[in-house]
Amino acid sequence: MRITAVTCVKNEGPFLIEWIAFNRVLGVTDFLFYSNDCTDATDRMLDALAARGVVQHLPNPAQGRNYQMEALKDAKKQDLVLNSDWVWIADVDEFLNIHVGDGTIPELIDACGDPHAISVTFQFFANADVDAYEDRPVIEQFTRSHNPDIWCNETAQEVKTLIRHDFPVKYYGAHRPFMKENLPKDRRPVWKDGGGRDVPWKFRTAANKRRIRKFPAKGARDLATLNHYALRSLDSYLVKNDRGDVNRENRDFDDSYWRERNDDAFEDRSIQRYLPRLKAEMARLLDDPEIADLHAEAVAAHRATLERLMADPDYVALRKRLKSVPKISPAEIALLELIGEEVPV
Repeated sequence: MRITAVTCVKNEGPFLIEWIAFNRVLGVTDFLFYSNDCTDATDRMLDALAARGVVQHLPNPAQGRNYQMEALKDAKKQDLVLNSDWVWIADVDEFLNIHVGDGTIPELIDACGDPHAISVTFQFFANADVDAYEDRPVIEQFTRSHNPDIWCNETAQEVKTLIRHDFPVKYYGAHRPFMKENLPKDRRPVWKDGGGRDVPWKFRTAANKRRIRKFPAKGARDLATLNHYALRSLDSYLVKNDRGDVNRENRDFDDSYWRERNDDAFEDRSIQRYLPRLKAEMARLLDDPEIADLHAEAVAAHRATLERLMADPDYVALRKRLKSVPKISPAEIALLELIGEEVPV
């Protein structure tokens, strides 16, 4: 089974090896990376990995702001995608945590009955007072999240989607494919959630514009969860803020973004069953001296960026503010204030 992961990156060098190794453990056979404006060795590391046949690396074709959507439009016509059995579109801070068998994508597909698509629900992992960046697996360091069924006072949560080669794709979205219109009943795809259930009809037809990339999370994670490490350490979050968002130029991550994702009320270590296999695969990739040197260069660049930011009074103030804000989302605080309840500090 050929499974191709498609992703966009900008200055993700310190985290590339873990993500590639993890997805190889899951059963991903091919990788299509798009990069833009990298200054931390990300692009050179991908070129070196491409020379060894580990990934395919292309410059992002975007001419405007929307890097991810332009890349996905290009990916749809790439041979690597066209010749795959399944396509997995995800970001480098997203890890597919499969709860069946040995935790591989083929086992998840089988558990869901080999549908045309599987949309897996996010679980946002919090910073949980981890300040310092460390060069070791993200899935080992961060173990706390919000209540998996409720995020930021919402029960509907975002998804990412595994897509079979014969799904009637009109175009790829970052979170889900969009179907061709007016399909006859016998050509409508079978589309499951991470619990093996049919996704809601309005989601699959994109009929509810507010929920074209999410649906209620309760019961949707019985077979798989998408662990999203959007914050990582406080140090890395500041570097991410300086870099901007791969999807859009000049986007700042204010404290609302942090607060929405830093609810650490729930502990979940289930993904750590992958650690022995992950570390072995990382070691195989880093056994190549050039790859190891480029990884070390990316780590050094990450730390140098933080050092530069800590000489900026605005970033010093942001760091202090993020350490002091409540670990409860702005939406939930507003709700508590509305009903007259005390807001936790």
